[in-house]
Amino acid sequence: MNVVVTKHTRTLLLCEAGREIVRMRVVLGRSLADKEREGDLATPEGEFYICYKNPESKYHRFLGLSYPNIEDAERGLRDGIITQAEHDAICEAIAKKACPPWKTALGGEVGLHGPCPNRTWTHGCISMSVDEIELLYETLQLGDAVRIDP
Repeated sequence: MNVVVTKHTRTLLLCEAGREIVRMRVVLGRSLADKEREGDLATPEGEFYICYKNPESKYHRFLGLSYPNIEDAERGLRDGIITQAEHDAICEAIAKKACPPWKTALGGEVGLHGPCPNRTWTHGCISMSVDEIELLYETLQLGDAVRIDP
């Protein structure tokens, strides 16, 4: 299984073997730019995977994404946002298909989750209805691919 999120259409596709299984409307970060740092209210773009599952999230269910990825770490190091040690820790986690450090200046704890109090935007996550996150939570496994396009 894999997921494709398209930000400009605010859609999420659940796919299997290249075939669309489910299409849903989603709520994204307030800013439609690519995520660059903690608190920018943007949903990241790029290739990620499910690295964490929380069945008792304050947003019903939570599927954590492997943000920041290696590209984010490279940019963050180049732009002086994170240290070499933080960069290396992110790259090591990605190589192991684990959750990267979520407490850097790049931000973290980005994921797919159920409805949030503000129904028109998130702080950078991807929000959907309870029924939809239930479906994704039951269907997706750790390591499943998630691509977020502009």
